Amino acid sequence: MNHSIINTEIQNFINENLDSNVSKLILKGTTFALVDTKAIIEQIEAKRRCQKKLPTWFNTKNIYYPNKLNIEQTSSEITAHYKSTLIKGTSIIDLTGGFGVDCFYFSKLFKAVEHCEINPTLSKIVAHNYEQLGVKNIKTQQSDGIEYLKSSNRLYDWIYVDPSRRHDSKGKVFYLNDCLPNIPEHLDLLFKHSENILIKTSPLLDLTVGIKELKQVKTIHVVAVNNEVKELLWILKRDSSEDISIKTVNIRKDKSTHFDFLIDEESRIQSNYNKPLAYLYEPNSAILKAGGFDTISNKLHVFKLHQHSHLYTSETLLEFPGRGFKIENVLPFNKKIFKKEGITKANITTRNFPETVQNIRKKLHIKDGGNLYLFFTTDVENNKIVIVCTKTN
Repeated sequence: MNHSIINTEIQNFINENLDSNVSKLILKGTTFALVDTKAIIEQIEAKRRCQKKLPTWFNTKNIYYPNKLNIEQTSSEITAHYKSTLIKGTSIIDLTGGFGVDCFYFSKLFKAVEHCEINPTLSKIVAHNYEQLGVKNIKTQQSDGIEYLKSSNRLYDWIYVDPSRRHDSKGKVFYLNDCLPNIPEHLDLLFKHSENILIKTSPLLDLTVGIKELKQVKTIHVVAVNNEVKELLWILKRDSSEDISIKTVNIRKDKSTHFDFLIDEESRIQSNYNKPLAYLYEPNSAILKAGGFDTISNKLHVFKLHQHSHLYTSETLLEFPGRGFKIENVLPFNKKIFKKEGITKANITTRNFPETVQNIRKKLHIKDGGNLYLFFTTDVENNKIVIVCTKTN
């Protein structure tokens, strides 16, 4: 960590060049004696990535940025704030602290927060930034979080961990025991130091796989921002024997949409099915990741189009956790019949359909965009159909 980067002159240069062409800056170079051009470019690139993702850091003076990969891997402020609202207590330890965004939000609700980071440079950067942010109740530890726990007798209200996939696991099925730290291997250690564990994982982890690998899972949160699933949050409680609860949230600027269900309940009930009626509904991405498709049908009193289509319909317009559409027409999937409709521009979605969107556009000569929405899917009688819609929300 080069503290000269915090010099006023260099900070001014970084801020003045946030919108500059980086390639040109590299060719031109800089004239600062104590900091080379490469280090300054790294600061510019990392800070750029924080403007929307981490506005508190972006708008605070003298923040020191790690490389842009650390910024990519860290939680956004939106998701960090959300996870901080799920837990409460006096003390919490983050075993894989990273850039420290999650700890920053934990510190608003917990009296004592410990941040463990194995990378010595990153640990120093985080400690410096907490000073700039005015945070007083986070203790930074430059250490491997698991090893730190092994050598400690402390008890915590919560343990938080964000395991990362090993580099050699790319392309493989995502398992938690392929991550660092290996959470399934160290669960007994974690439960020795706390009754409550919060684990963040990538959305790539299959929920069924995660449940099999972990013990005492109480709740799983599927977190989407603007309809893109960002992370899975696993709440474990020592000796928990409750039915696992799945909680989905789609966070938007204007409002957040929630839908919850129990795994056992989902396995016991069945959807009600029907052909397309007056309105069509598509669940948001958090629900599509989490499942609960039969529970949606029962709780919201909507009909499912097909067991594997994950589209719903009703005769009257209902509030639904996802997109809603007014059905204008339902067509069989037939090129000649479709051509008579004269549709040349539309937004296309496929659900439980053998053709890709790209192939459909090419085959039917449909440009992207416009006010029409076409759903290519399979109905309850296994017919391939095209549902022509306009948006209701």
